[in-house]
Amino acid sequence: MRQAMAAAPVGDDVFGDDPTVNALEARVAAMFGHEAALFAPSGSMANQIALQLVVPPAGELLAGADAHVVTYELGAAAALGGISTRTWPAVGAALDVSSIAAMIRPTGYPSLATRAVAVEQTHNLGGGAVIPLPVLRSLRALADESGISLHCDGARIWHAHVADGVPLAEYGSLFDTLSVCLSKGLGAPVGSLVIGSAADIARARVIRKRMGGGMRQVGILAAAGDHALTHHIERLADDHARARTLAAELAKFGVVDPSAVRTNLVPVDLSGLDLDAPAFAALAAERDVHIAAMLPKLARIVLHLDIDDNALDQAITVLTGILAERS
Repeated sequence: MRQAMAAAPVGDDVFGDDPTVNALEARVAAMFGHEAALFAPSGSMANQIALQLVVPPAGELLAGADAHVVTYELGAAAALGGISTRTWPAVGAALDVSSIAAMIRPTGYPSLATRAVAVEQTHNLGGGAVIPLPVLRSLRALADESGISLHCDGARIWHAHVADGVPLAEYGSLFDTLSVCLSKGLGAPVGSLVIGSAADIARARVIRKRMGGGMRQVGILAAAGDHALTHHIERLADDHARARTLAAELAKFGVVDPSAVRTNLVPVDLSGLDLDAPAFAALAAERDVHIAAMLPKLARIVLHLDIDDNALDQAITVLTGILAERS
């Protein structure tokens, strides 16, 4: 990957003449069956650009209460796009389309019109759960009936593709806009893309510049993403398998439901132990295993391409040892 970055031909992406990023954008758009794509430096920026494409200022976005776009992007939809958000109760990937339908407000005084729905594939706080294809198709039908747009925060959509075998173009056909991440699982150091129509991506380029995301010789980063797309998608199945192995070991302590672990994220529910997630993460870090405390009693473990079988064995030894001490 670093060799590809060093050898990448570059230009000035602000002027649209970096050949490497142009090729990456065309490749990703084609993978999802859309007309165009735009490179952005982060997944949060890609999401917020996309939301501004589908929701005008003072328009309403519907999303889950645990969605990344409303939970971990620091109020950017409101601060940067003037977007009002309303959420359904946190259910991770277990969407109830009829409940979402009941929330949609039509255009017309005095209500605030719903303009888009955002979903997350796979779902971060949902433990890497995959929204089933039939549910997404029902949601697309609802969006069409209601005259609203559908956005996918597809930071880990590659994992859903590998886990369920759904073609990327099939996912692409269901959404007006998508954001996809090159570093979540694929191993590139930087970068996400906004995907949509040619007209939307022309607007997205202006929004990106306004948000400070216009970069120059970005082909150096795009080359890493291109390498990742070529070499690192199918191997995500290895991460999924290691996640299941880890989940089975942690399940012995009642903190993981192994049947719910389908991709590379292992959520650890510590509500039954006298141990909170920050303390669990700190104890693990002392033994060189690094996990995230997502909520007071919820920790998250991520399997990725830098975790081989030896690292997995180390994680199992350390984490089960901590749990044994506290059980």
